[in-house]
Amino acid sequence: MARIVYIAINNFRCVEKLDWVPSPGINCLIGPGDAGKSSILDAIDYCLGARRTVQFTDADFHGLDVTTPISISITIGDLSDALKSIDTYGAFVRSFDPTTGLIDDEPETGKETVLTVQLSVGSDLDPVWTLVSDRAKAQGLSRNLTWGDRTRLSPTRIGAHAEHNLAWRRGSVLNRLTEEKADTSAALASAARDARKAFGDLADAQLGETLKIVADTARELGIPAGDKVKAMLDAHSVSFSGGTVALHGDDGVPLRALGVGSTRLLVAGLQRKAAKESSVLLVDELEHGLEPHRIIRLLSSIGAKETPPPIQAFVTTHSPVALRELRGDQLWVVRKPPGGHKLDLVGIADPIQGTIRAHPEAFLSHSVLVCEGASEVGLIRGLDLFFAVHGYASINAQGVALVDAGGVNKIYGRADVLRNLGYRTASLRDDDVQPDAVEEGLFTFNGGSLFKWAAGQALEHAIFLGVSDAAVHQLLERAIDLHGEELIGEHILAASQGTVSLAHCRGPVTPATRQTLAIAAKWKKNAWFKTVSWMEEAARDIIGPHHQNATLEFRTAVSNIFQWAHGA
Repeated sequence: MARIVYIAINNFRCVEKLDWVPSPGINCLIGPGDAGKSSILDAIDYCLGARRTVQFTDADFHGLDVTTPISISITIGDLSDALKSIDTYGAFVRSFDPTTGLIDDEPETGKETVLTVQLSVGSDLDPVWTLVSDRAKAQGLSRNLTWGDRTRLSPTRIGAHAEHNLAWRRGSVLNRLTEEKADTSAALASAARDARKAFGDLADAQLGETLKIVADTARELGIPAGDKVKAMLDAHSVSFSGGTVALHGDDGVPLRALGVGSTRLLVAGLQRKAAKESSVLLVDELEHGLEPHRIIRLLSSIGAKETPPPIQAFVTTHSPVALRELRGDQLWVVRKPPGGHKLDLVGIADPIQGTIRAHPEAFLSHSVLVCEGASEVGLIRGLDLFFAVHGYASINAQGVALVDAGGVNKIYGRADVLRNLGYRTASLRDDDVQPDAVEEGLFTFNGGSLFKWAAGQALEHAIFLGVSDAAVHQLLERAIDLHGEELIGEHILAASQGTVSLAHCRGPVTPATRQTLAIAAKWKKNAWFKTVSWMEEAARDIIGPHHQNATLEFRTAVSNIFQWAHGA
C-alpha cells in the first residue's frame, strides 16, 4: 500500500515554495480561503495522476513568472516489491528517514525505500514527468514510472464530478477493485449491427424527403451513391470506449444519476476497497453535497478513527462538523507567509483537542477574538450587525471568529492554542476578576492583543455606566420583557440593599441608579443578558443605535476592538 512521504512544490499557482512531510492517514487542510489548499491537492493529482498530459497556462506559474519552472516532486514510500525492483528502477531508488523527514539519494539500511516522481513545466508549458535521482542523473539515465505502475499508484480524485468513477473508465476506482475485466467487444459489435439494421428500416419513413433530395443531387453530380440513399447508423459512430459499462441500480437507473453527495460518499468507500497499491485519496471540499451525518460517515469510511490508517487521504474542508470528527494530528493549518507556504500540524494536546471540539469555526478563520463569556460574544455580534446595516464592513467578512472561553480562567488556554498555530488572536475580558498575570503577560508578549473594560468593571458595568440615559431605560425594559417585573425588581432591591426600587430606576437616570442596574444585571446565575442571543439583540437594538451618545471611554473601548477586527 504505497503512500506519499514527502511533497515539494515550487512556483505553482499561489504556492511559491512548499516542503511537507504529510501524515500516513488523513491529512485535512484547513485555514482561511485562498491559502492554497486546493492547489496543493491539484499538485499531487497532476504529479501522480495517470494521464498523458496536463493543460498548463501562464496562470499556473506563481506570480505569472514563466522564467522559473514549475516543479512538483512527490516521494512515495511503502513500495511494493515490483516498485523496488533493481532491474526496473534500481538507479532511482532512494531512502527516506521518517524521523527527520530527510531524503538520501543512496538506499540505506534501516531507512525506508522510496521513489520520487517529479513533474516539471517550463515556459513552453509542456509537462515532463521523470523519476528523480542524482545517481541516475550522473549516469545519464532518465525515465518515468511505467504506465502500469502510474495507473496503480494514481490517486483517486473525488471532486464535483465523482460519477466518473462509477463506470469502468480509464483510471476509475472500479478498475482497481479487482482484476476482472468486461469483454464488451463481441456483444457491442453485435448490438451495433442490430441497431443499424433497425434504424435503417425506420429511416425511409422519417427522413424520406431529405433522402430523395440527397439521391437526386448525387445523381445529378454523377456521384456513385446508388439508386436509393439510406439513412443508417454509421458503423464507426457508435463508440464503445471508456465508460461503456457503467453501474446501474436494480431499477436500471445509472448510479451516476445519484446526488452529488451520494456519489462522493460511494466513491470514497470504493477507494478504500481498492486500496492495494493505489491508496491515496484526494477530496476537495469534503462537505460538498453532504449533510452533517453523512460527512461523519464519509470520514469513518476512509478510516478517520482507525489505527493504523487504511488509506492515505488529502482533503480540504470548511466544515466545523468535519473538524469536530477529526483529531488534531489529522489537521494541518495552511499558511502562506512571504517566501513560501507553511503547514502546521494542529496537534492533540488536551487544550488543543478541547478547543477543536468546542470552537471548530475558529480554525477556519483569519483572526480570532477570544471572549471571556457568552455576553461578550453577543455584544460584539450585535454591534457588528448594527454597524453592518449602517455601511460598515462586517467583521465576519474580515474572517474574524468569536470564541466563548467560558470564564476568565480559561481565556488564555483557548487563546494560546490558536495564537501558537499562527492565527491572529486577541482576548476580550472583564476587569472585575483578574486572570493569571503570567499567562496574560506571555500572551501579549508573543503578539496577542488584549482588550478589557475599565479598571474593576465587568461588561455590565461598562454598559450601564457608559451608555446614554435613553439606552439605560431601554435596556431595563428589555430585561423586564425577558424576565418579568417581579424578578427584575427583586434584583434591583437586592443590588441596592433595599435603597433603590424598580420605580426609581424607571425615573430619572442618576449615577446611583446606573450603579445599581449594573450590579443587578450581573446578578448571580440570573444575569439579565447572559446568553449570546439576549446580549446580541440588546446590542443590535439598543446599544448600537445609542452608541454615539455613550461616554468617550465606552466608545473608545468598542472602537479599539473593531479596529483590530478590521485590521485582519
